[in-house]
This record gives sequence, structure tokens and C-alpha cells, in this order.
Amino acid sequence: MLIKVHNSYRQIVAICDSELLGKQFEQGQRILDVRESFFNGDEKEEKEIIGLMKYYASEDATFDIIGKNSCQAALEAGLISKQGIMKVQGIPFALVLL
Repeated sequence: MLIKVHNSYRQIVAICDSELLGKQFEQGQRILDVRESFFNGDEKEEKEIIGLMKYYASEDATFDIIGKNSCQAALEAGLISKQGIMKVQGIPFALVLL
């Protein structure tokens, strides 16, 4: 998985499954664009991602999460619930505003 932190008025944490980087998915009105400029960050293992999610959640960050593994890690971190996961062309994603 890849993680990239954008510093703005609050931190935005972009997390995606590595194999989805640079791809775009469309379904009806929804477009899921896994742009390299936004998501291409550090490659981390699941345990590290979960720890970073918990840390940034405590820092009041927002999250943009794309992919099966990334969403699973967010579930394990307690960041999202299954009801918070949406899909475009079968690709799960979640947005978290704390």
C-alpha cells in the first residue's frame, strides 16, 4: 500500500493499494481517479499503515482511501465501518472527515 500525507489547513492522508496507482474507474456519475500526484507516496506494510492511520486520526486528519487492502486496513484501524465503504467498478473506497 502507498501512503502520502498532504499538508493543508489540516492534513489529508491519501492511501491506496499499490496496483491501483495511476488508474481511473468510472461507473455512472462516479469517477475514481487514483492520480499519482495525489496518491504516490511511501510503500508500507499493512501494520505500518494501520499505525499511521491511528496516529493521523488522533491528529484530526482527513483520509482518502482506495482499494481492497487499504479499506481493510482502515477497518482494522477502526477508522471506518463497512457501511462507510463505497464502490466504483468493484473498487472499494472511503472518505473520512474527522
